[in-house]
Amino acid sequence: MRVNPEFMQENSLLRAKYNITAMFYDIIDYPWERIYSQWRPVLLRDVRGKVLEAGVGTGRNLKHYHSSVELVGLELSEKMIRKAKKRAERSPCKIELIHEDATIMQSVDSNQFDWVFSTFMCCVMPNNLQTLAIEQFSRVLKPGGRFRLLEMVYSNNKNIRRRQDIFGPYVEKVFGARFDRNTLHHLEQSSKLKVTGTRFLKDDVYLLIEGIKQ
Repeated sequence: MRVNPEFMQENSLLRAKYNITAMFYDIIDYPWERIYSQWRPVLLRDVRGKVLEAGVGTGRNLKHYHSSVELVGLELSEKMIRKAKKRAERSPCKIELIHEDATIMQSVDSNQFDWVFSTFMCCVMPNNLQTLAIEQFSRVLKPGGRFRLLEMVYSNNKNIRRRQDIFGPYVEKVFGARFDRNTLHHLEQSSKLKVTGTRFLKDDVYLLIEGIKQ
């Protein structure tokens, strides 16, 4: 697979950002994690089989997987994945953590996963990289395999939107995340992935997207 040099540069910038952020990620993310920690076990409650978690980060989801799951955790930043390895030791399931690019997944075989799961990865990626990641989700899922993605979007509520505009530059500088990513649109444009449901977990900001590989 030939990779566009522009995409490689964007991924290199993301990797560099998270290799720095990894040192204090869990600390600066703590105010939001107080909310996210309530969602994680619920989002993973029915996830079974062979699972790919894209953007495993520091491993906050790992302890919530069912013991029967065979998990492959994929992460762009080598320093983030070092932290995830410590949390993997406390997980009840079998885990393989891979330092890998979600837009390429060179080390991941096709048509092997029952689930692709991700929290706040696509909102970190520029739209042109998101389309590549979604193509990879489609490739590695089995026919009938399911996906569940949690992302952030801009609110239609004026008060919430005002706060997003204030904190947006900080969120982008530290986490690389933006509220204006078009993840749902890109998924709907996929020829093999079908979106089966969407809902907000809090306000009209935290968007859960679920679907299946046709």
